[in-house]
Amino acid sequence: MFKLNKRMTKEEIAGLNAQFADSNPVEVIRYFVKKYNDKIALASSLGAEDQVLTQMITSVTDQAHIFTLDTGRLFSETYELIDRTSKKYKTNLKVYSPKAEAVQKMVEAKGINLFYDSIENRKECCYNRKLEPLKRAFEGLEAWVCGLRADQSVTRTHVQVVEWDENNNILKINPLAKWSEKDVWDYIKENGIPYNPLHDKGYPSIGCQPCTRAIMPGEDIRAGRWYWENPDTKECGLHKK
Repeated sequence: MFKLNKRMTKEEIAGLNAQFADSNPVEVIRYFVKKYNDKIALASSLGAEDQVLTQMITSVTDQAHIFTLDTGRLFSETYELIDRTSKKYKTNLKVYSPKAEAVQKMVEAKGINLFYDSIENRKECCYNRKLEPLKRAFEGLEAWVCGLRADQSVTRTHVQVVEWDENNNILKINPLAKWSEKDVWDYIKENGIPYNPLHDKGYPSIGCQPCTRAIMPGEDIRAGRWYWENPDTKECGLHKK
């Protein structure tokens, strides 16, 4: 049995993935919620996968710890969904915002839409608006639940149910790692889960408004995120190995 408050070895991670090889997502969530109690949280982007996980984790515990990042550049539909979700599942999603001083300094130096000019600029914007707030959200936690799926993009093909997050020194749980997009939407419809109406308008993956567009039929589901970049750079750093 693994111990809390320590870095897990590759062998321990492999053992956990073998343990949950045939488990459904709710079984995975129930196990880790019981193990970590108030030291585990769901990090929600309000995307379809995270809405599924919100329903699952609130079905397992009435003390669910769920947080989201408000970058200051989200779609209005996303803000509305935060409110709808909190009311639906009777749980207030904790919202973390970027540090105003850091954003102001960045914008004054490089412009309000700096992210279009270079990958370096875009990653700086992602750091200030997402990664730094995420580090604050992780304070006191030992594990986090995430909505990654292996078939979402070329940058996520090796996603496992259980991983060690090297960047944040915390256990990362991906209960939907083996699910398909169809699995997600079937579950949403079967359980009456609220979701972002932009999904019905060609937005399978929704982030900040200026960095997200609708996709064309046949395009990769992540094609609308940072759409001016090559597929192999399309991560903000939250899930960088």
